[in-house]
Amino acid sequence: SYGERVGIIGPNGAGKTTLFLCMMGLITGWEGDVVLFSLSMKDKKNHPIVRKKISIVFQNADDQLISPTVFDDVAFGLLNHNFSRDEIPKRVKKSLNDVGLNGFSNRLPFHLSGGEKRRVCLAGALAIEPEVLLVDEPTSDLDPRGKRKIKEILNSLNNTRIISSHDLEFILDTCDRVIVLDEGKIVADGIAKEILSDESLMLAHGLEKPHSLSPHVIPHHYR
Repeated sequence: SYGERVGIIGPNGAGKTTLFLCMMGLITGWEGDVVLFSLSMKDKKNHPIVRKKISIVFQNADDQLISPTVFDDVAFGLLNHNFSRDEIPKRVKKSLNDVGLNGFSNRLPFHLSGGEKRRVCLAGALAIEPEVLLVDEPTSDLDPRGKRKIKEILNSLNNTRIISSHDLEFILDTCDRVIVLDEGKIVADGIAKEILSDESLMLAHGLEKPHSLSPHVIPHHYR
């Protein structure tokens, strides 16, 4: 439902990134179908329609930053979706403000920190005001400050967010619902805290229960 915050978790090779790429119509040849907004992604004519409603932030920011300036990178999706020349600067400015990057329009993307690059990617994805935002491994290679900033941004949004991550503490802090994938199949789907607290489920699928959900034992010599 609109505004839902969904975490996708699972071991390496479970199919998390592949799922996102199928949802965006970036890979084809899968079995079955992917239906978004009642439209089949097997029909390439539906791709432009769906991509106006759904955006993705890839795991590696350098794969997404392809333009000479931050402004151009954030504007890239808007140009592809044929937004007007008058509307584009307004949306770029708002998106950069929303991710805390005011004044970055003329900066060179490849001179930014890892956290700043990730936020530029987020700004670009948010500029089209998508109904659904896909975020693949948002905390990868970020320091604690960078992780906190990304968490704050994602938690401030009102649209539907689907977040894939191995950082289960981050998933716990940003998602209400969690889906566990393994070998391309859904093996569990439910309330985030309940799924992540199930230690046997976590271990069975190559995961670990978040530290914050484990009982804290006080060492004997401190008692």
